[in-house]
Amino acid sequence: MSKKEACGVLYPVNIRFKTAQKIVAPFLVQCCFTVMASIVEKHLQLGNIWEQIFQVSFILEMINTVPFIITIFWHRLRGIFVPVFLNCWLAKGALENMINDFHRAIQRTHSAMFNQVFILICTLLCLVFTGTCGIQHLERAGKNLTLFDSFYFCIVTFSTVGYGDVTPQIWPSKLLVVILICVALVVLPLQFEELAYLWMESQKLGGNYSRHRAQTEKHVVLCVSSLKMDLLMDFLNEFYAHPRLQDYYVVILCPTEIDIQVRRILQIPLWSQRVIYLQGSALKDQDLMRAKMDDAEACFILSSRNEVDRTAADHQTILRAWAAKDFAPNCPLYVQILKPENKFHVKFADHVVCEEEFKYAMLALNCVCPATSTLITLLVHTSRGQEGQLSPEQWQRTYGRCSGNEVYHIRLCDSKFFGEYDGKSFTYASFHAHKKYGVCLIGVKREDNKSILLNPGPRHIMAATDTCYYINITKEENSAFIFKQEEKHKGLPVSGLYDAPSRLPVHSIIASMGTVAIDLQHPDPPEESGKLTLPTENGAGSRRPSIAPVLEIADSSSILPCDLLSDQSEDETNQSDEEGSVGSDFVKGYPPNSPYIGSSPTLCHLLPQKAPLFLDSFEDAKAYGFKNKLIIVSAETAGNGLYNFIVPLRAYYRPRKELNPIVLLLDYPPDNHFLEAICCFPMVYFMAGTIDNLDNLLQCGIIYADNLVVVDKESTMSAEEDYMADAKTIVNVQTMFRLFPSLSIITELTHPSNMRFMQFRAKDCYSLALSKLEKIERDKGSNLAFMFRLPFAAGRVFSISMLDTLLYQSFVKDYMIAIIRLLLGLDTTPGSGYLCAMKITEEDLWIRTYGRLFQKLCSSSAEIPIGIYRTESHMFSTSESQVSINVEQGEEHRDRGGSWKEKTGYRNSTASDQSEHPLLRKKSMQWARRLSRKNVKPSSRAERISQQRLNLYRRSERQELSELVKNRMKHLGLPTVGYDEMNDHQNTLSYVLINPPPDTMLELNDIVYIIRSDPLAHVPEDSQVGQARCSRNQQDFGTETRDETHL
Repeated sequence: MSKKEACGVLYPVNIRFKTAQKIVAPFLVQCCFTVMASIVEKHLQLGNIWEQIFQVSFILEMINTVPFIITIFWHRLRGIFVPVFLNCWLAKGALENMINDFHRAIQRTHSAMFNQVFILICTLLCLVFTGTCGIQHLERAGKNLTLFDSFYFCIVTFSTVGYGDVTPQIWPSKLLVVILICVALVVLPLQFEELAYLWMESQKLGGNYSRHRAQTEKHVVLCVSSLKMDLLMDFLNEFYAHPRLQDYYVVILCPTEIDIQVRRILQIPLWSQRVIYLQGSALKDQDLMRAKMDDAEACFILSSRNEVDRTAADHQTILRAWAAKDFAPNCPLYVQILKPENKFHVKFADHVVCEEEFKYAMLALNCVCPATSTLITLLVHTSRGQEGQLSPEQWQRTYGRCSGNEVYHIRLCDSKFFGEYDGKSFTYASFHAHKKYGVCLIGVKREDNKSILLNPGPRHIMAATDTCYYINITKEENSAFIFKQEEKHKGLPVSGLYDAPSRLPVHSIIASMGTVAIDLQHPDPPEESGKLTLPTENGAGSRRPSIAPVLEIADSSSILPCDLLSDQSEDETNQSDEEGSVGSDFVKGYPPNSPYIGSSPTLCHLLPQKAPLFLDSFEDAKAYGFKNKLIIVSAETAGNGLYNFIVPLRAYYRPRKELNPIVLLLDYPPDNHFLEAICCFPMVYFMAGTIDNLDNLLQCGIIYADNLVVVDKESTMSAEEDYMADAKTIVNVQTMFRLFPSLSIITELTHPSNMRFMQFRAKDCYSLALSKLEKIERDKGSNLAFMFRLPFAAGRVFSISMLDTLLYQSFVKDYMIAIIRLLLGLDTTPGSGYLCAMKITEEDLWIRTYGRLFQKLCSSSAEIPIGIYRTESHMFSTSESQVSINVEQGEEHRDRGGSWKEKTGYRNSTASDQSEHPLLRKKSMQWARRLSRKNVKPSSRAERISQQRLNLYRRSERQELSELVKNRMKHLGLPTVGYDEMNDHQNTLSYVLINPPPDTMLELNDIVYIIRSDPLAHVPEDSQVGQARCSRNQQDFGTETRDETHL
């Protein structure tokens, strides 16, 4: 290019520059000197000039400022290129400072993650902008790239794609690319490392639950000390089992880092979109703000039951509840407390579940109402009743179908189940609703009364505003009913609901389906339903014992007297002289001392004065003259919750002649405060000892006991592996199960998954089949996969963690805690009934069906049955169920008379024993036989020794255990008459049927759960006043110790 052309090209630039110089030069000079003065002043103030000079920002300022100043005074350099685009880096720093000042001014903070992402984006933009402008300017001497081509080249280069269609041609542009790549290799990894670190930290903390989501979506907060997989899955399965909670979000606030197993669960798509984990403390308002506690629908605060110090765990729960109430006063609180003495600290919460209260009350009812723990557990779990329906076993299908029953509520005026019974008695409504729809009405609540009444009795008249509580497979709103009125003008015969054998009964439909459509041709029962005929042996018809109809309105003359306060003379006349002298000392009244604040007062059988509680270790328990079987409770310490074990067993409605002596077998002796609280109850004793000591068990009278309750110990919580916390308890119970097979052992475990080790039979094929069934049900998503384990079905094992669902269900059913407390006897509301049981004997088999039994109980004693506890004989097939000893044919003929009996007895004794090794016994017998053949004419002593060896090897393990127990009893000076070594129940299985269909056939020895009306509900006031006077004297002895109640 010639000089003239070059000048022609630059001429317009010079003209524009001169014009700008005249206008901007004075302003630029002033600004430059101002900037330089401020920089020098700043450097002088800091005292480190060289450090500031070599900063990137200072160098960029000099590159862009000095050329302008020089060209003002040196005209020849006016055509120099000044890289003004480098000011983007200065703008980046200024923008960061501006955002920080903005958040500081509005007094709000942004997350470090947002700040780091913003810095990274600005860095990338600055690199791309610098490269685009620099390459476009330098390539004017080459290809003369456009600005878009330069931008395209920078994007392709920094993304490491490198198509090669656009490349720099001259060395200055190539040098600029090298510099930019080196800068990117240094700056970008540092930015990404900081971003990754902040992201990992934010993942640990969980971030925030946004305010926008909290205002537009519903969520609940779950506060826990440590989150385990079992606890999380129980909560999520039960919480999201309700259809109206599917759109809710769960925000977990936990102070510990998220567990690996929990993280894997939260990554499942089913939960990842609905569960948010936040690491933080409920005692910090900042963390509560992150969880948006003030906008939450509810807050669940759970205690850590795996802690060794349960009192310390309760203290943490109390502080969390206080903090949540202080931060969000309007948020409903659902609190779980371990020890009852700490319950009054959180009485402000909307719903409180005390673990030890429910645990001991449930274990106590297990002794008088078998499998109460299983009954309550099935009621508080959400299930569709589909478990076990594909099983070939009939009992599993029936048991699984009935397990789907739950407690629901509905207003009488809105119900098709109970709407027609407005103005009729409660008993009448309960019976006919069960007969027509298979629904069991158990309780009611008046509109003007907040208390729920279980079976208020026939004198309670149903009103349209009453709230009805019933047990059914599904709630009424999920069922569709079609009612057809009888066309009487056509002359069609009137038929009852169960008269047509070809039509599927209504209750069977309800029990097997979630949403049902029922065709009711005639809802009224037949007139002659109360009179049934009993066929005789010769086929002639004779009248069955009649069942009176249930009256619509209560008739005082037809209702049995319910006054249990005046049954003292009746008890005395039914007892012998010896029993009368002891029983006459019992009075009814309220316990004078309560071990903790908040216990509900219950009318109980009491002693008129204090009695010694210590059971003499050197005396047989039989010497105390106990007329009934013992109830032994093995616990580590005598906590205040143990008080709730004694009260239900000494309640006033328990017949005096049926009271069982209670023996507390404690590892550590109780303190005086606990003794003062229980010393007024009759037949309550304690003894220091453990269950792993056979002598202690024998001394406390285990051979005279009907039930042994083994409570989980706090000291076992310190196991290194969580699931090993039950190891000692399981092994000890298994030992007692082998030593005393006739004893009913009720065990509490920490983890429900360990129930499969109870009464463990390694080679039992039936137990293996149940294990496979449990896995199948778990894969199907069942919340009750463990329900088919035989110990749980029979009520022999229980875990308090199963009742966690009670607190979760209270979010939807706010009445569940109150109903369960009434069933367990923890609360006594005037007019409300209580749970008890009756046994079906041979005299009761004429009733035939459960529906007729329902009518019989409602019409005679106004009792409401809710379920059946059934025990069936079952042969457990094993690979070694029949173990025999092979001997030679000659010896069999020779010893046919005596050895057949021995082998038969041996075979029967080992039918329930699978730990015996037949090969070892066979070889031992062969060795003994060879030894006896060495001498053709053995001496009498050798014959005696060989015969003793034969008898020794022929003994079963059951006989060895029996001899062990008898030898220890003889050593302790105890009689061995009461020890029955062969009376076991290992060939039976038991299960619970909740609200079975009315056509369920009754069987011998069935135990029916019934809710009996309150005996004091209609007692005249004069009787109550008289009773209060009678019990006033026995309460006087406890007034001195009332102030010493342990808190």
